[in-house]
Amino acid sequence: MQCDGVILGSGHNALVLACYAARAGMSIVVVEKNDEAGGGLATVEHPAGSGFMHNTHSFFHRAITTMPWYQDLGLERHGARYIEPDLNVAMILPDERVLEWWTDFEKTFASFAAISPRDAARLREWTERFRPIVTDILIPEAQNPPLPMEERLSKLSQSQAGRLLLETQALSPIEFVMREFEHPAVRAGLLFFNGLREVDLRQKGFGHSIPALLASPRKAQMCAGGSRRLAEALCAELRGHGGRILTGWQPRSILMRGGRACGVESLTGERVEAARFVASGLNPQQTFIDLIPADAAPSSLRERAAGFEYNLLAPLFALNLNLREPPAYTAAERHPELSRAFMVILGLGDVTQFQEIVSAHERGEIPRTVMWGACPTLFDPSQAPPGRHTAFMWEKLPYALRGDARNWDACKEAHGRVMLDLWAKHAPNLHDAVLGSFTRSALDTERLLPNMMRGDLLVGSFANGQTGFHRPFKGAGSYRTEIPGLYLCGGSTHPGGNVTGLCGFNAARVLLADLGVERGTLSVVPP
Repeated sequence: MQCDGVILGSGHNALVLACYAARAGMSIVVVEKNDEAGGGLATVEHPAGSGFMHNTHSFFHRAITTMPWYQDLGLERHGARYIEPDLNVAMILPDERVLEWWTDFEKTFASFAAISPRDAARLREWTERFRPIVTDILIPEAQNPPLPMEERLSKLSQSQAGRLLLETQALSPIEFVMREFEHPAVRAGLLFFNGLREVDLRQKGFGHSIPALLASPRKAQMCAGGSRRLAEALCAELRGHGGRILTGWQPRSILMRGGRACGVESLTGERVEAARFVASGLNPQQTFIDLIPADAAPSSLRERAAGFEYNLLAPLFALNLNLREPPAYTAAERHPELSRAFMVILGLGDVTQFQEIVSAHERGEIPRTVMWGACPTLFDPSQAPPGRHTAFMWEKLPYALRGDARNWDACKEAHGRVMLDLWAKHAPNLHDAVLGSFTRSALDTERLLPNMMRGDLLVGSFANGQTGFHRPFKGAGSYRTEIPGLYLCGGSTHPGGNVTGLCGFNAARVLLADLGVERGTLSVVPP
């Protein structure tokens, strides 16, 4: 099979790149080992034929409707639609008090003030200070290829906002929160909602992540019909411009000719030859070690790929429920708005719990449960049979349980019951409401999505300099690689994992410019 460009993997970043390349008039083929395209954008019916739909990997999508590629590609024409609930996050404390994040900042402020007036004032101060930083610096940085580190530092140091960002960024998230806030529950909530779900709270260089998310103009969103609807919209857009997606197609090697990447071969010997480029949405080890012939890549490149690290704290464990009725939280007696809360956090009350979580991950043990989740059918009834509901909770748990990830196969159902017990402690009606359940471990994630090595949904740590111009590693941070014709576009590149599509968006800008191809509808975001 002949084409202009072949893309390895069909995660959302790879599909975004594929859509732009196809819109530019190139013939594009996407190859995917699984039977369905979309990677983590998965919505499955469980049990089959039941009408209960579960988003088994990706659900909370942050500010998708503001992303340039979402608008450029006209995905709502293909059925994508997003919902952003007003009570975006509710953290139910052990004493049934509630800390709330709303799309309306004044409501958020009032919730914080009810627990700590002093911390509410600090919340307002940092939110206001960081709004221009988010709008004028952080969003443009994420929506552009990264600058070399020295150039970025020089540019930021020239403005007051840039200097504040650098000063705050130099801290770790836990240092920032402990310095600026005082109430244990406020500290814990800020670190969890704005930190732990993505980065190691001890990691210097990420102190800005707390005020940045607080100041973000948009909050968590969900895709109507399930997360797979976004993947389906991207696939429809790609096919509408002549692109092809080959599922059940397991790559064996990237083809090389004259030192240049020129296609890909499957395990069964089928070849897709690419005249202009090969792009990989896979992780660095898959791309440079598993698929590139050893004699075709410099040893230093293979060594840097082998050294790419994954997050200790990123793996997720999931409990998924089919329900007669949605969770009815005891705290709703005093906080009736909880009946329409989107993300709910349980089990967290004090900042000291974070060290327990980190230590447990390092030992490969299960810590005291801290979990977060949602009841999607409160906002989108189409994801369950009439009058029924689905709900889930996620927990960060170690990949290698007691030293071996395979231990999860025998232990996951028992841990699901532990999570359900905590959930029912806050929502007693769950004891009689559950019609069915299933669990997913980090090992299950890796089996389905092997680019997420060790269950790392962010596809790589942000520690040890694996950020910006040096993500995934020095020499590969501009989406180009040292191998001519080979590009990177997955979550291991800038700005990193999560469903943002910006890795694919930025890769498209670089690739199309290198090929001298008319970029058409590709937005240009001022850096």
